[in-house]
Amino acid sequence: MPETTSRRAVLLLAHGTPETLDQIPEYLRNITGGRPMPESVVEEIRHRYSLIGPSPLTQLTLKQGRLLSHAVGLPVYVGMRNWKPYIADVVRQMREDGITSGVTICLAPQNSRTSVGLYRRAAFAGSAGIEMDFIDAWADHPLLARAFAERLRPLWQSLSGRLGRPAPVLFTAHSVPCRTIQTAEGQTSPDPYAVEAKRTAGNVAALLGPDGLAASGWFFAFQSQGMSGGPWIGPTVENTLTALRQEGHTAVVIQPIGFLCDHVEILYDIDIAFHNFGKAIGLDVVRPASLNDSSLLIAALEDLARRGFARLAAKSSLSTPVPAL
Repeated sequence: MPETTSRRAVLLLAHGTPETLDQIPEYLRNITGGRPMPESVVEEIRHRYSLIGPSPLTQLTLKQGRLLSHAVGLPVYVGMRNWKPYIADVVRQMREDGITSGVTICLAPQNSRTSVGLYRRAAFAGSAGIEMDFIDAWADHPLLARAFAERLRPLWQSLSGRLGRPAPVLFTAHSVPCRTIQTAEGQTSPDPYAVEAKRTAGNVAALLGPDGLAASGWFFAFQSQGMSGGPWIGPTVENTLTALRQEGHTAVVIQPIGFLCDHVEILYDIDIAFHNFGKAIGLDVVRPASLNDSSLLIAALEDLARRGFARLAAKSSLSTPVPAL
């Protein structure tokens, strides 16, 4: 591989997850910035992880990195914000490996200035010597919508056939505290997260339009609201499921569009908690497989990486001094 190529790399950023139940208290302290959480909350999180086994998030993200590396022909590093491998350690490794330019992709397609801002700061904190293009929002990428639609379509068609009418689809994204998306002093526009999340959902729904999913046949809710401290944005999944049941629906497909691989929010919140909630009110709750190693997802990441390197190249050419005649 030429030296100029070997100095380029891609950095994928994800949330991170503990490897054992004993690591959960430290993991939660990382999430809260060191603020203590009530012991009841810690035990509830421990219980949820005990029901799903070790979260596969880290291993799945590493696999996505390997697939992307094969696609772009470059090293791909993976850093986690709240657990190992920590972003700071991975960026340090990139520098030790001689990486001089990189494209950093946050694996949260919908941008919240607060949460994605934490990823940005972590990536840039130790990046001296690495020219970095940071991609913090790609909610509208057409391949992302196609990847979700590819997973959603067969399950939605099967359930609709069983019901004898189009099944409702409930798109979800992770809720965030209301304070994190409020327009702060000095900002001229609201935080884009909620708008971008609903736009991704709309893009996916539109791809199923030719199959019979009407604009009135899909809904949106925020899931996984926090268990301590202040209000979180909604509507909640539970309230939305209740409303769907009251309208006479007996089944629904939940399609999360803010998560790119299986994690506790999928394996517990949807597969256990929402499934049981739906069963209790007479509503069958099903979901398609997560993207995980989706070839369309990897193609989207490849496109993002190539565009990022093109921006770096353009920036470099603009900053190159013109030789004197």
